[in-house]
Amino acid sequence: MISGRIALDRAGVAAHLGAAYSTVNHWHRHRARFDFPEGFPHEGGDWFWLDDVEAFRTAHQTAKRAALTRVDRCGDSEDLIGSGAAARVLGYSSYRNLPDTLYDHPDRVETLPDGRVRRLWFRRTVWAVADARTGRQSTGRTPGTTGARKPHPYADDSRLWAASELLAEADAVGIDRRGLGVLLARKLGIAPRTAQRLLATAAVARGFTPS
Repeated sequence: MISGRIALDRAGVAAHLGAAYSTVNHWHRHRARFDFPEGFPHEGGDWFWLDDVEAFRTAHQTAKRAALTRVDRCGDSEDLIGSGAAARVLGYSSYRNLPDTLYDHPDRVETLPDGRVRRLWFRRTVWAVADARTGRQSTGRTPGTTGARKPHPYADDSRLWAASELLAEADAVGIDRRGLGVLLARKLGIAPRTAQRLLATAAVARGFTPS
């Protein structure tokens, strides 16, 4: 509490937003671009009012969502659709753009007469993947129903925010994304393999191709 208001230092901002400390530094250094709070000096360090940080988070998430493709919410959530239709729901021009989190986890698989495999998903599953890109609560489940499958083990993982911000920082400053798994593992105190999976999921959500 400073003058009756809650304030955070840079480490506090990083912890509150689930971002890397270096990402907070990047936001502050380029605050004119990101509209990050300017902060104020206190006891030899930089401090930021909590309400300003919250306003930044809201604006930052809104901007990221605006950059995503528009999702088609038409149709029944229980409709089964193929890869081409799933791509159109997500706003992609081709099924080749479907994220691995969806493509590798179909709700049903049909074997065609020629031996080829046809993947099928419920619309609610596709919507859930789209919602995972924005951090929204999925609206794909029909009200009153239970047991809708999770499209990916990490689709609703809160740690995706930290993974996404680490990717954003790396691309903003031109850092090679190789080695980010080690940094994320240290930051979150998790196994490197788990960190790599989180980064891969976050990369798909951001429209990147995981390296």
